[in-house]
Amino acid sequence: MQNGRGRRKNGSLKLSKNKSPRPPVSQSFAQSSDGEIPVRPKVSMAPVALANDPFTHEISTPATTTTTAATNPLTTNGVHTTKKLMARKQSSPMAPTFMVSAPGKVIVFGEHAVVHGKAAMAAAISLRSYLLVTTLSKSQRTVTLNFRDIGLDHTWDIDELPWNVFQQPSKKKFYYDLVTSLDPELFESIQPHLESVGKGIPEEQRKIQQRSASAFLYLFLSLGSPQSPGAIYTLRSTIPVSAGLGSSATVCVCISTALLLQIRTLAGPHPDQPPEESEVQIERINRWAFVGEMCMHGNPSGVDNTVSAGGKAVVFRRTDYSKPPVVTRLPNFPELRLLLVNTRQSRSTAVEVAKVGTLKKEHPRVTETILNAIDDVSVSAQELVESLGNGECSKETLEHLGTLIRLNHGLLVSLGVSHPRLERIRELVDHANIGWTKLTGAGGGGCAITLLRPDIKEEAVRELEQKLTDEGYAKYETTLGGDGVGVLWPAVLRNGSDEEGGEEIDQQKFENADGPEGIERLVGVGVQEKREGWKFWKRTAP
Repeated sequence: MQNGRGRRKNGSLKLSKNKSPRPPVSQSFAQSSDGEIPVRPKVSMAPVALANDPFTHEISTPATTTTTAATNPLTTNGVHTTKKLMARKQSSPMAPTFMVSAPGKVIVFGEHAVVHGKAAMAAAISLRSYLLVTTLSKSQRTVTLNFRDIGLDHTWDIDELPWNVFQQPSKKKFYYDLVTSLDPELFESIQPHLESVGKGIPEEQRKIQQRSASAFLYLFLSLGSPQSPGAIYTLRSTIPVSAGLGSSATVCVCISTALLLQIRTLAGPHPDQPPEESEVQIERINRWAFVGEMCMHGNPSGVDNTVSAGGKAVVFRRTDYSKPPVVTRLPNFPELRLLLVNTRQSRSTAVEVAKVGTLKKEHPRVTETILNAIDDVSVSAQELVESLGNGECSKETLEHLGTLIRLNHGLLVSLGVSHPRLERIRELVDHANIGWTKLTGAGGGGCAITLLRPDIKEEAVRELEQKLTDEGYAKYETTLGGDGVGVLWPAVLRNGSDEEGGEEIDQQKFENADGPEGIERLVGVGVQEKREGWKFWKRTAP
């Protein structure tokens, strides 16, 4: 695979003098039998200066690279040996099947106010997307997207993709580059390869499939090379689509992580990883996920992919829509038990945003007062979380957060963006006295979140969930403020099976998992447990 350094136009490696060749991709994968993800050997990084806004700061590029000479007895000349090694034999081992996972998100405080330059807080939830990557043999020159939950199953011939456009010296991007906009020529070049995606299905569903496919192809062609191995990318998700939970961002984070792992440009994750190094990996994933989001949505805020990549929570504020939002990370955000309820009431974000805009135009002083009050709630919540230190949350702190949630919902109601179905959820929760409820996202339907009290009785929760089910709601018990992107390398878990060394997660098992519950049972990171095998990059304080 290409590594973004010393590349010739034809994709081969150009070695500096006195440098020994790096082992081929197959050797590097073969040497990783203990679950550690192979990375490029000994890449020294210059000091990294991180800013609050993940889309404006620079990540330093590798300064020097040192490789260890291969032990092949034919090693007499660096260039000659490289050619021999890169011509991988059919019997060479392939990369193991592996899996990546990324969480969805909810807006905890500040929706609608954020549209008018105020602060908002978003946090990761334990509903996640999971991407299984199965490498094919060298002779199979195809890539397949199998996103079962949206009905996408499409295959492309690698050699027929527009590499000639993406590999132009003036167009080529490297894994460490900062990409803040799509290249129109590159984006246009993939359109003919999207025309056959979703043919014969309803147009709305087809658009969802084509957006996912466009994000994949743009990233695959940007990060890969004409020599990229064939693979099947199978995605399953426990996140409801089009519910304001950042499902598309989780797909982009998964694709970004998988492709960066395949070209061996990510280090870790592992327990002893220095915080600064972990931060670099998260930002690399985040940057390319943002490119995928641009393919899907045109002008995304970047908040969804930032939360999905890094986990925990962030506060964001955007006073100038010609610039990215200012993002402040909250690595101390505690993991809190959350009940997420989907009203199954369709709504339009644009309609709800326009409703507040009209109210502000007709009643500017009152509306601005409400928006400022929402901003005060968000800032108060931020200050409370930052004061926690190690992320532990006492009963008093939880009640303080709950009160802020209740206040935020009341202010949103006064803006006119609630809905009878949302108010019914709040009514049922208040009657059971088990937590604090607010709408999340645009409102007018969509979802509500309930922060559960620490001392509630489980039978009270079960009774509430039964009432919600009887009234046509979809409910999810989840965790707020958990981990971001994670890796399962290789795709083997200890699920209590009789398989020696653990249960291998293959494509058939993954595809046959029945719904969100089946996915969670098979590969889920877990709400109440940290499943053995999964590893996560951890955010650090800014």
